[in-house]
Amino acid sequence: MKKLLLIFALTLPIAANAQQASVKVAYEETRHVYSQDDKLGTRNMTLLTGKEGSKYFNEQSQYCDSMTSTPEGKKKLREIQMAAWVSYGADGSMSIDMTKGNAPNKKIYTYIVKDFSKNEMKVYDNWGDENGYYTEPFSEMEWEIESDSTRTILNYECIMARTSYHGRNWRAWFTPEIPVQDGPWKFQGLPGLVLAAESDNDIALTATGIEAVNTTIQPVYSPGSYSKTDRKKALKDEEYFSNNREAIISARFGSSVKFENKDQEKKPWNRTRYVLETDY
Repeated sequence: MKKLLLIFALTLPIAANAQQASVKVAYEETRHVYSQDDKLGTRNMTLLTGKEGSKYFNEQSQYCDSMTSTPEGKKKLREIQMAAWVSYGADGSMSIDMTKGNAPNKKIYTYIVKDFSKNEMKVYDNWGDENGYYTEPFSEMEWEIESDSTRTILNYECIMARTSYHGRNWRAWFTPEIPVQDGPWKFQGLPGLVLAAESDNDIALTATGIEAVNTTIQPVYSPGSYSKTDRKKALKDEEYFSNNREAIISARFGSSVKFENKDQEKKPWNRTRYVLETDY
């Protein structure tokens, strides 16, 4: 029944002047954490996809962006965060612990917006401590399908395909049972929804849930806060910032900054471990 609902949802009419999503997929991204070479980190992402386009994002980050897009919302979010994070000592001293409570906090900056009519995507993120975006054509990703290699994911039979893309070799599993040529991150162009993708160095993107929806895909909030950039420049900026974080922050505030947390100690950036694209 679940599969029938998903396929039926793809036939729902599209509202005028709005991109509608007919499928919502939850994905878990796994990769090594910067400065913690032996630790694998995970982050939860969402794909809303339909006939005209899609959006890949973190739901908590989008909520924070929606709140901070207005002065009233920004103030309210700050109140919620401070109520959860701030504590006072017996001497009246104040401390802030952002790990306390469950206040929403933006930690993931990635938004990937695909336009199927233009065969291109816009990638929004934070590189080198600056918000930016760039446009990329779908044609940069080419696939080779291996129809004899299959895998079952969330009760859907999936077929494996391979691609060499921006410095990494990927194996992806897509299901023709959901005829949407889309997937997590930048993956698209296969005759079915991508439910999992893997590369070397323990990198994996795996679907953990899927449902039929009929919802509007919200645009990226405050698009004017993102500067146009180039993909390779953005990745170089991120590497430079990561290798020179203390000096850059010290210069910005006019004083010396040292990270006391050992997890934030300066370590050489290893692009083959930390980023999904290594061709810069």
